[in-house]
Amino acid sequence: MGERGEVTTGPLPIGQFVQLIKQSVTRDPLFRNQALKGEVTQWKQYPSGHTYFSLRDKDGQMSAVIWKGRCTIDPAIKEGSEVVVLASVDLYVKRGNIQLNVERIEPISSLGALEETKRALVEQLRREGEIDRPRRPLPAIPKHIAIITGAGSAALSDMQRLIENRWPGLRRTVIAVLVQGNRAVNELVRGMAVARRLSDPEVAKKRGEPPVDVVIIGRGGGSPEDLWAFNLEPVVRTMLVSPVPVVSAVGHESDLLVTDLIADIRASTPSNAVERVVPIYNELLYLLDEFGERVDVASRRQMNDSRQRLMTLQARLKIAPLTGINRAKQHTSNLSSRLRASATATLMANKTQVARYESSLNATHPQRVLERGYSMTQTTDGTVLSSVEGIQTGQTIVLNFADGHADAEVKNIQTRGENNE
Repeated sequence: MGERGEVTTGPLPIGQFVQLIKQSVTRDPLFRNQALKGEVTQWKQYPSGHTYFSLRDKDGQMSAVIWKGRCTIDPAIKEGSEVVVLASVDLYVKRGNIQLNVERIEPISSLGALEETKRALVEQLRREGEIDRPRRPLPAIPKHIAIITGAGSAALSDMQRLIENRWPGLRRTVIAVLVQGNRAVNELVRGMAVARRLSDPEVAKKRGEPPVDVVIIGRGGGSPEDLWAFNLEPVVRTMLVSPVPVVSAVGHESDLLVTDLIADIRASTPSNAVERVVPIYNELLYLLDEFGERVDVASRRQMNDSRQRLMTLQARLKIAPLTGINRAKQHTSNLSSRLRASATATLMANKTQVARYESSLNATHPQRVLERGYSMTQTTDGTVLSSVEGIQTGQTIVLNFADGHADAEVKNIQTRGENNE
């Protein structure tokens, strides 16, 4: 720039600028063949032979790579290991990322502090029998699901969409919490406490809704540090005292947290949790119809078999010796009555079971409730509203009736027990 601010040269292309930085970094002796130590995180060895990881301590971290054949890697090195590396700083021009090119890596005998804490907790839970305790089964047809996860997260959006696709209108309550950072532990404990309260039949009765019968707690993937709250004892302990089954749905399939080890069900992802918990309504109806048909076919077959056996016995009686014929007839008559009674009882029991399943399906379907004169209120993104908490004046809400829906604007908000003035 000149004295008056004139442009004396054209803008420097960004790729050229990054190349200049790379040359400066790679040529400086300060950034070459440095001995560094830290804790291994995000350790991944690929089929190509390259190994990628991050080296961190309490003050910072850097990405690192060990190119195929560059050095021998001790098999004891894994996530959480403390290591010493000999490495040079490099810059990946295409992305502008700075990383360490590792020439040598050696483990330090002690584990990383975080990993050591996690291992101690797992051993304690194993001694207490919590790791191997019997797991509670999921409800066949859930009536009210509590979802504990981050507000506005991609994981929550995926779960909401999948629930609506599988069982439209299924009751669920989202308990929004922080899932990473210093406050995450207290937030997750609070979320489980809210879920416990909503699972109390008396509390649910006052709220006019079914009690929570299953809890999903989780979040999407992230670095080990991001997920670490799910490895800490307060969160684990509050899950263990839950009165209803708890599904742990944290991260990706490769992540394994302490909550996964003690949950009643471990789901590989938040979406997989919904697939494990929520049946597909239309498929369930189809299976129920098919089961009813099978019951009728089996019952008719049993009646036919009984009739055939009776006819066979009657034929034998006709050719039997006259001696004892009355006794044989009496035995046949008794057997015939028992066969008829057994077949009738089996048929009635099967029909009763089918009717019970049909009644349960009809009772839980939101359409039946709407046809009795009730309405269901949702936000515009489909979240079911069961409380005035979180509603704002001027907000648009959707009122669902048996024969359609209507949009409404909130003019006034008043909680139960407030002064009407």
